[in-house]
Amino acid sequence: MKQYLDLARYILEHGEEKSDRTGTGTLSVFGYQTKYDLREGFPLLTTKKVLFPAVVYELLWFLRGATNVNDDLAEHTPIWNAWADENGELGPIYGYQWRNWEQFRWDEDKRAYQKRHVDQISQAITMIKSNPASRRIIVSAWNVADIDRMALPPCHAFFQFYVINGRLDCQLYQRSADVALGVPFNIASYALLMSMMAKECGLTPGIFVHTLGDAHLYLNHLDGIREQLTRQPKSLPQLELADKSVLEMAFDDIRVVNYQHDNFIKFPIAV
Repeated sequence: MKQYLDLARYILEHGEEKSDRTGTGTLSVFGYQTKYDLREGFPLLTTKKVLFPAVVYELLWFLRGATNVNDDLAEHTPIWNAWADENGELGPIYGYQWRNWEQFRWDEDKRAYQKRHVDQISQAITMIKSNPASRRIIVSAWNVADIDRMALPPCHAFFQFYVINGRLDCQLYQRSADVALGVPFNIASYALLMSMMAKECGLTPGIFVHTLGDAHLYLNHLDGIREQLTRQPKSLPQLELADKSVLEMAFDDIRVVNYQHDNFIKFPIAV
């Protein structure tokens, strides 16, 4: 995970102070890209402990299309509680857009627009299997019409799959990247999703490309990240998946083995 540490070091050395929505303050750079080859191991950060079970629960929650923190899967990812309303609702965030993107089409017989829902994940799986050369295998969470209905607009906004020589790659565009706290989860989450998609489609998980817009370190994270940069990366763990389709996967079907890591570093959440 040298790529991640290089990113953090680059922001410390070249980042400029920038105010932010939370009022915490950041060191920020704009436009940065890292690549992680999953054939070398699963990219779970080793210079601090990353709570992989929380990564799994959140991803499965997204894939369910859920939007409420009272969902049984969301109970294991309490980070979302800070944005939920009094009923636990977050609005049409990631999972809703992935599985239930709202589309209105004109019905000639009824002479009116009719609402339907588009399952982008299922569409992507179908396209990977039936038309792997396509340059349109894209899933988007950035639904302009729904932004005001979301408790938190999507930070990891859209991703694209790429099939070549029996390998599945994925590129994520992330408009806003909390490098100390959020990015290690984002890397693991999308590497996991890519691996699940590859398994269902009979492909080898390949390269995860992580493209960042505003990549930042919150000012109250700087001491922790400096401590992390004194640590040496360890060998990457391996991912084991049950032989199931993406949308049938459960928590017990996913695990990492041989995960060696340094001690946990606590970074406060900026809300």
